[in-house]
Amino acid sequence: MLSVNHLTKIYKQHKAVQNISFDLRHQQCTALLGPNGAGKTTTLQMLSGLLTPTSGRIQFLGRESINRSEIGYLPQHPAFFSWMTALEYMLFAARLSGLKRREALKKSRNALRYAGLERDEGRKIGGFSGGMKQRLGLAQALVHEPKLLILDEPVAALDPAGRREVLDMMKELKKKMTILFSTHVLHDAEEVCDQIIMLKEGAVKWSGPLHQLKYQHHTPSCILAAEESLEGWLEHLPYVSKVAYEKPSKAEIFLTEQSDHRRLLAECLNRHVSILRFEQKTQSLEDIYMKVMGL
Repeated sequence: MLSVNHLTKIYKQHKAVQNISFDLRHQQCTALLGPNGAGKTTTLQMLSGLLTPTSGRIQFLGRESINRSEIGYLPQHPAFFSWMTALEYMLFAARLSGLKRREALKKSRNALRYAGLERDEGRKIGGFSGGMKQRLGLAQALVHEPKLLILDEPVAALDPAGRREVLDMMKELKKKMTILFSTHVLHDAEEVCDQIIMLKEGAVKWSGPLHQLKYQHHTPSCILAAEESLEGWLEHLPYVSKVAYEKPSKAEIFLTEQSDHRRLLAECLNRHVSILRFEQKTQSLEDIYMKVMGL
């Protein structure tokens, strides 16, 4: 679907994006993660054809050129004409995408319905809330039924209910198109994406399937709490790599292998430890993100 090779963008002496490479496949959802200033928005703008790379190659649908009629793009801060109604704006966006008038009207109404704005098609955009504007921006990105949907922080301006609606929409949309989106909310990325790309200072720190990222960077650990002190023996177990004490009787224990939880529990029972809590800890995407980014 999309292949990016050695893509670079330089502003004067500043390298906003440095030699990045990755691939997007059909009907996959990929999350672009990274701190502010990592190059996420610059990357998305180059892929959507809004910004010319300094060097590198973008191959889209087997061609070296970007066909913007096959791409839907939602910027981080979408701009609207406040005097337009929602339907007028959608028709404007649809015609810019190359749709004929009758088709533009039909698809505009379909997109507004999909975004939950069908009852507001006659309202002026100036009276819309931030969440409604975000959903309108998503509708315009979908109106021409693109093959690639690029979303820059799509849930940033939404309340919890609106965020849930957009995430559910993305789950449905990835069944029929490829989605690339940037986000700071790692839980959202974990929920909807298949692939992860992590950027730091304009360079790719990690790229690949979400399940592979979790497998590669997962460190098995557990929380152990007891009535007595745990100090003095945990550190010497051959399958324990590190012990982080919250207090003498409670610690997070980092293990060599996932199966070592059973060995540790057996050791506690052999030592007649009065266990108050023994919990296998599951690492979230946020934990792994902090580890990969060196934060």
